[in-house]
Amino acid sequence: MKLKFSKMHGLGNDFIVIDGVRQDINLSAARIRELGDRHFGIGFDQLLLVEPPHSAENDFRYRIYNSDGSEVGQCGNGARCFVKFVCEQQLTSKRRIRVETACGVIVPEIDDAGQITVDMGHPRFLPVGIPFIAEAEALAYQLDVAGTQYSVATVSMGNPHAVLRVEDAATAAVATLGPLIESHPRFPERVNAGFMQVLSRDEIRLRVYERGAGETLACGTGACAAVVAGIRQGWLGENVLVHTRGGDLSIRWQGDGHAVHMRGPAVTVFTGEIDI
Repeated sequence: MKLKFSKMHGLGNDFIVIDGVRQDINLSAARIRELGDRHFGIGFDQLLLVEPPHSAENDFRYRIYNSDGSEVGQCGNGARCFVKFVCEQQLTSKRRIRVETACGVIVPEIDDAGQITVDMGHPRFLPVGIPFIAEAEALAYQLDVAGTQYSVATVSMGNPHAVLRVEDAATAAVATLGPLIESHPRFPERVNAGFMQVLSRDEIRLRVYERGAGETLACGTGACAAVVAGIRQGWLGENVLVHTRGGDLSIRWQGDGHAVHMRGPAVTVFTGEIDI
């Protein structure tokens, strides 16, 4: 079977996007791992699958798989690539679409300049909803990692995030500390570990070690989670420019009761077919 796909990226966070509306798609976790191999397959951080919606109120359904074959609930950079893909593939003529995810409906919109704004929904903080093992909700928690205590904020943006403030993102121990936080026993479903350097009230640097993928060049939900955590702790204002290793995202959050809005680019690298 020939599988058609597009290779895309959002600030270097790379994806293959597959049309499951006009193709019959049934991929096992083992097959996804084969496709995700950067030497023997196509290579990607995540695979995005476009499907028909379950509800007539919405335009599409959006499924996300890490390169290790695990399915996750949300991906911010992927959401931007998603809307660019369905427009380029002429699956819709709308500029603003409603998309079902495993964690609720998101509403991305593409403007004439090709920039995409995504309503990422409301952040969640209750430990049970992240999930995170804690007796009660707090702005930050002490996390014992290999005998050292770290202060982390936990946020769900449809997927779980632990945000750690660091002095210098460039020299942060992402490669060693990231996987230890990702698989920490207080996160039953693992977690994305964000390393945030606050530059000013409206600017941060961020690196993210993503569960199931390792460190990526950018993480959209990670940027949202970091900004939300910084605002709640009084470090940031409501409009923040996030510098990732792959480029910049603009994040806006007006506080409790409001959705998080993310704005940034999406790029199609190439289209192709692979025999599966």
